[in-house]
Amino acid sequence: MTRTWKALALPPLDPGFARSQFEPLGDVEVVFLESRDRAGLLAGIADADLVVADFTGRLALDAEAVAAAPRLAFVQTPGVGTDSVDTEALAAAGVPVANTAGSNARAVAEWAVGAAFALCRRTVSSDRAMRAGAWPQQEVLRGGTREIHSLRVGIVGYGAIGAETARLFAALGSTVSYWSRRRRAEAVATYRELDDLLAGSDLLVIALPLAPGTRGLLGADRLALLPQGALLVNVARGGIAPDADVRAALDSGRLAGAALDVYETEPLPEDHPLRSDERVLLSPHTAGGTRESQLTMLGMMKDNLAAAMAGRPVANVVNGVDPVVRQR
Repeated sequence: MTRTWKALALPPLDPGFARSQFEPLGDVEVVFLESRDRAGLLAGIADADLVVADFTGRLALDAEAVAAAPRLAFVQTPGVGTDSVDTEALAAAGVPVANTAGSNARAVAEWAVGAAFALCRRTVSSDRAMRAGAWPQQEVLRGGTREIHSLRVGIVGYGAIGAETARLFAALGSTVSYWSRRRRAEAVATYRELDDLLAGSDLLVIALPLAPGTRGLLGADRLALLPQGALLVNVARGGIAPDADVRAALDSGRLAGAALDVYETEPLPEDHPLRSDERVLLSPHTAGGTRESQLTMLGMMKDNLAAAMAGRPVANVVNGVDPVVRQR
């Protein structure tokens, strides 16, 4: 007979809400950290069976934290990205890690398209100038505006988000190409090698996970391959296209504008140069945060935690460990 499962919730959730969602799933006690810091994490994880990872990234589940958790049997991330957990250390410990793949694909894809519209028509800077009392009609027209269907759209990454983004841009009449670490037979876009994709993209959308092989993938040398005056939309992770390299590409004119939902350091520091750059549309990592996506994500998490406690395979394991969860 199994003992009561102890589930440690790392996200900054309302305790009452979290318990109302997860405790009805089975014989489980949902607990929270006494302090949201490193010491609190290492103390709180010591007797946890299940962990819901922190979507803010502030409480990283790294190798030290894994070593401090001898009872840990399963980690669920409340989103698609897993860069806040050490999947290799967890795999070595025999702990499956699952994400909520596809839960926010539509939300992020819609944000990418909306950001592209905003960049093409200079809507954010126009609104800002109007509120300051200006009438920026001539400035907007001199700066150049474009229609979405005229753009060659390149998508870096073709998971659920990249595929949905490609579908939406194709529906608007854009010519859409993609690069991914493997070709997708079902893709609605044309596959191109990465450097070729960059050279032929008027609008580049970054939509792939941050991993050792993708960190810095789109640095200064690669951004320089874009056509002069290209646009950039990043809905992936900031470390893939480093902030300083994006800023340099803007200063050189290689990029005419950028829409960023993610940054190398989050929250973005108050004095960061991107905050004062009028060519950049800034968003606080909320592209995937619609009501619909959050409900889908919550449903997937609940299904997985219920499966874990019932001895059924959990879905969307990302680190190659047996998806059947067992108490230790």
